[in-house]
Amino acid sequence: MSLTFPVLPMKASMGSLPAPDEGWAYEIKWDGYRTIVFVADGRVRLQSTSGKDVTDRWPEFEALADAVNTTEAILDAELVVFDDDGRPRFELVQQSGRGSDRQAVLHVFDVLSIGGTDTIGLPYLDRRRLLEELVEPGPNWLVPAHRIGDGAALLEATAAQHLEGVIAKRVDSTYRPGTRSKDWIKVKNRRRVDVVIGGYTAGSGNRESSFGALLVGLDDDAGTLRFAGGVGTGFDQRTLADLTTRLRALEVDTCPFATLPPPKHRRGAVWVKPALTAAIEIAEFTNEGLVRHASFIALVEP
Repeated sequence: MSLTFPVLPMKASMGSLPAPDEGWAYEIKWDGYRTIVFVADGRVRLQSTSGKDVTDRWPEFEALADAVNTTEAILDAELVVFDDDGRPRFELVQQSGRGSDRQAVLHVFDVLSIGGTDTIGLPYLDRRRLLEELVEPGPNWLVPAHRIGDGAALLEATAAQHLEGVIAKRVDSTYRPGTRSKDWIKVKNRRRVDVVIGGYTAGSGNRESSFGALLVGLDDDAGTLRFAGGVGTGFDQRTLADLTTRLRALEVDTCPFATLPPPKHRRGAVWVKPALTAAIEIAEFTNEGLVRHASFIALVEP
């Protein structure tokens, strides 16, 4: 096949570390914005996952063409923006771009075409070798490292550095545009946090008789309840029924959080007495102090 704009990226399936992990390679999962990069005639064109041309938004990548050792190439990358502590933050990607004080960095992890010849049919390790020869590192781009085997050690290292996790890839896997493949596995680090339930939103569809999401908070040093976001996943039918009964018995007229939640969380909200504590898993807290990718585990009994 001959690849042309737009190219839909290959995606990883969610899962756990392969066991055994012979025949697997591992890369750090960067928390950013998936980007397909087209290089041709000394110019760079950036494409989002949905196929949108986003070239004009990030002028810091204009010089990337000079760092690619061919006249034409199609690359797969993660566009990342780091916070003041050197950690990648997805919300900062949303704030970055032309006119922003924060520079973005492209982590180029795959090559789909070189000099007009597609490379997607080559095994992963061959594509990685070509990629490392193809892209010279620069101020706003690099080819990140990968390792063969021992994914548990890399996952542990990412957890210690508060990174999102790892991607496991079969060393013989080809690149299949537009597919979600089990040849690539996304393994995320998760944190357990205990939160106080201060309300819930109305449910819809098959959860119309229960609730949509729990509205949760954290006790701060002043003894008040600070809003920390919503938790809408992790419930089985038995848990939904039990929580609905408990929450309805605790309904109150006033919001228990020290400051009102953002409008999108207040829409259809029902407040409850903050008497229940829940254990949840999250990917991280955002810069605004809200839980990200939260999932319910269980109530924490007193």
